[in-house]
Amino acid sequence: MRLAASFGIRRDDRGVTVIEFALLAPVMCLLLLGLLDLGQRMYMTAVVQGTLFRAARKASVGDQTTAQVDAFVTSQLTAFSRNATITITKKSYSEFTGVATIEKITSDTAPVGTYNAGTDAAHPADCFEDTNGDGKRDEIGKSGLGQSDEIVYYEVKVDFPRVVPLGGFLGWSNTETVKANTVLRNQPYGAQIPSTPTVRCYES
Repeated sequence: MRLAASFGIRRDDRGVTVIEFALLAPVMCLLLLGLLDLGQRMYMTAVVQGTLFRAARKASVGDQTTAQVDAFVTSQLTAFSRNATITITKKSYSEFTGVATIEKITSDTAPVGTYNAGTDAAHPADCFEDTNGDGKRDEIGKSGLGQSDEIVYYEVKVDFPRVVPLGGFLGWSNTETVKANTVLRNQPYGAQIPSTPTVRCYES
C-alpha cells in the first residue's frame, strides 16, 4: 500500500507549471528589458544621425550662426529625451587633410621626432605652428564652423538615461551614450581669408 502511494506521488505533476514559470520568468523579463534597451539605443542613434546631417547642412550653407545651429540640434534631441546631456563639437580646417592632424613642429630639438615641451635652458621647448591659436600644441582644428570653403568637423554626443533600469541588475551604467560625426566643406559663399599661423616655442 505504501509502495503504491509512493508511485502515485512520483507521477503527480500538479504544480510543475508554477515551478517552471518561476524559473523562466526572470530570464524572460531580463531578455525583454534588454530588447527594450537595445531598441531605445538604436532609435536614439537614428535620431542623432538624422539631426546631425540636417545641422551639418545648415552649417555648411553659411546662413546660420554657430548658436543657431547648436540651438537646432539641442531642440531636436531634447524633444526625444528631456534628461539628455548634449555635447556639440565643431572644428574647422583649411583642407580635408588637416582633420585630426597635430600642429606642425618647426624647430625640433633632441630627441628628434618627439615634441618636447621644454623644462629649462638645457632642455628647450620645440617650436610649433599654433594653427588654432589656443597656445598649445594640439590638433590644428579651430573651434567653430569656420569660413567660406573650409572643412568642418561636426560631432554630436548625447548622454541619456536608459529606458529600463538594467544598470542595477547587470552592473552597467544607467546612462547610455550615442555619438555621431560628419565632415563636410562649407559652400563658397564668400572669399576665404588666408591666415599665417603663429610660431610658438612654448605652451601657454
